[in-house]
Amino acid sequence: VQLQASGGGLVQPGGSLRLSCVVSGFSLEYYAIGWIRQAPGKERQGVACIDSSEGRTHVMDSVKGRFTTFRDNAKNTAYLQINSLEPEDTAVYYCVAGHNCQSLDYWGQGTQVTVSS
Repeated sequence: VQLQASGGGLVQPGGSLRLSCVVSGFSLEYYAIGWIRQAPGKERQGVACIDSSEGRTHVMDSVKGRFTTFRDNAKNTAYLQINSLEPEDTAVYYCVAGHNCQSLDYWGQGTQVTVSS
């Protein structure tokens, strides 16, 4: 089971990024994919998750309206779309897989998102 997040980078405030999470070793359609971020000196935050079965999404209240998650099972890839980026979004973003959004067990390598002017 492998997950690889990518798509991070240095972005100015107000910009957008689309993070990708490519999975291998299992079929994405049977797994939930969560996005968790960690900023220096701060606790991890689960920012979004998409269920496996119905594709229902869950987004942290504080980022609703700016963060969207979706999946393309045929490409075995999940995505996190981040709009209107703020400096507070600066963090390493990880994608994590599990049987449901309450049980995420398989971590991939993260991708750094830096929001700065």
